[in-house]
Order: sequence, then structure tokens, then C-alpha cells
Amino acid sequence: MLARVRHLPLLCLVLSLAIASSGCGRDDPDAASAGGARLRIGTTVAPITNIVANIGGDRVRITGIVPEGTNSHTFEPKPSVAELLAGLDVLYVNGLKLEEPTKELAADNLADDGEIIELGTLSIRPSEYAYDVSFPRSGGKPNPHLWTHPKYALKYAEIVRADLSRRDPDNAAYFAANLERFRAEVRALDKAMRTAFATIPRPRRKLLTYHDAYAYFGRDYGWDIIGAIQVANFEDPTPKEVARLIDQVRQTKVSAIFGSEVFPSPVLEQIGREADVTYVDVLRDDDLPGEPGDPEHSWIGLMRFDYVAMTEAMGGDAGALKALQAGDVAPDTASYPQ
Repeated sequence: MLARVRHLPLLCLVLSLAIASSGCGRDDPDAASAGGARLRIGTTVAPITNIVANIGGDRVRITGIVPEGTNSHTFEPKPSVAELLAGLDVLYVNGLKLEEPTKELAADNLADDGEIIELGTLSIRPSEYAYDVSFPRSGGKPNPHLWTHPKYALKYAEIVRADLSRRDPDNAAYFAANLERFRAEVRALDKAMRTAFATIPRPRRKLLTYHDAYAYFGRDYGWDIIGAIQVANFEDPTPKEVARLIDQVRQTKVSAIFGSEVFPSPVLEQIGREADVTYVDVLRDDDLPGEPGDPEHSWIGLMRFDYVAMTEAMGGDAGALKALQAGDVAPDTASYPQ
């Protein structure tokens, strides 16, 4: 029997969770601090792992599957991951066709009562999908990077809270309290982002990146996403496309262009050099700063890191963002593959 995949509209999910009968996780030798067995949870990319950990805390057992610093779009799990999947109560994935090999392996190996829940797919309506050079509409895959926008990260957390409470009602109050603390953290981040970005003149808020992980963020925070150099097949652009990008950078008077710390881009460096703009090669979209256990090794630490880098490269004041305290609202006991 294949594992069930949850990809209903968000409203349907909320209604179903509200009326669903509660269920307990399988026996586990590690007992939760509130007593009883901990739910066994799998996650994919590190930001999702951390969001789930912020809600589940020490009442769940979380194992990440996609190693940090890996291209999550092309990552294929080793066959040995099947054993891990077979023991899970639930696997939280982003969805929106980000982790298809992992999802396929899970569908074949999760226990009959195991579920795959697509947090991203549940958090956005198809009418809100973003398409771009890395994710063209013709390819049928929308941009999946919702978690770089605070409002979608909060939706992920809300879905996790509802699902964990359904599975483990004895700890529902604990999960709810963690969600409220996480919600406060997200609100503080949103306020700091808006304060920092307001110090950048609106015409200067233009973003050209190696990989388009910020399409949704740009819509609500007043940034123009003018492009990404990584094309749909995740290869570098052709010389003709590079020349077009250089012209675009010159015409739009972009102040800086952004590469990835994880995936260095000689092409972006070339574009910056030829267009005479600053090249900042530190952004990351699913590789958390620091090491597991560090306060900055968290979703909010990732957001603070990226948006400080963007603000300062554009000549803005990132003081409000730097003042944010990185860290988790609940104990992060998750396993992060490196």
C-alpha cells in the first residue's frame, strides 16, 4: 500500500484536522519529556526541519533527509534511506515538485499508516504560484521556495501544529504554545525586514541572484526580482544569455548581484565584473548558517543572514535585522545530515 500524500487545499486541511480522530505515534525507546512515545518524523530540507522542530520541540523525533549544502532539486536519496522512511509516522516535504525523488522513495517505503504532507503545496493557491527563468511556466513546476517569505514559513508551522496535535493530542497544548512563540518570532522578523528595507530607496531594491529562491518575498516587501542566472535545467546560462543579463544589469542600474555561498558562480562573478557592480557571494536558501546546535543554525538565523546581506549590499541600514535574536522557540533535537 502506498503512503498517503496530503496535498489538498489548505482550507480542506484545516477542516479535516479539526474533525479528524486523534492518533498516537508508534512506540519509540526515547520517551518525550511529557511522557509517552515520541512521534517519528522525517523532513527534507533544513529550513523545513527547523520549522518542524520549533513546533515539535522535544516531544517528537525528527530526522532530516536532504543534506545541507546539497542541490535539493536534484538530490536523490540513497537506497538506505528507505529503512528510515519505513519507520516514520509522517514525512513533511515542501512539495511543489521540489523533492520528487525523495517523495517517490517515501511513497514506496512508508508504512501503511505513514503519510507524506506537502507543506508548501498546502500553503499556497495555484493562482499565487511564481514562475521565472529557473521555474518557467512551460515546465509545469512553480517556484517552490516559499519558506524565504515569513508568511509562508508561518503557514508551514501552522500546518505542522495542527497535524502534530491530531497525531499526539496529549501534547497539543505544548505544540500550540510553541506555535504562538514562533508566530511572535515571525512577526518580529517581518517588522525588522520592513524597517531595514525602508532604508533602501525603492528604485534600488532590485534582485538578481544565482538561483531564484526569493520570488515570493519580493512581491510583498517591495523588491523587483529582475532575474536569476540558473536556468530551468539548473545549468549555467549560455554566452548569449550571459550577454543579455549584463545588458539588463546595466540598464536597470542594479547596485549588487547575489551569488550562493554553497554554489559559487563564476558566471555571476563575470556579470558583476563586466557590468561594474558589486558581486556578493554569500546567500543561501536551504543551508542554515553555523552548525547544528548553534543559535544561528535556524530558520530565523537563515532569514536574518540573507536579508542583512541584501540590505547592506544595497546601501541600507540592517540594524533592525541584526538586533533580532537568532535561535529556536523550542528545543531543536532534530538530526541534520551534513
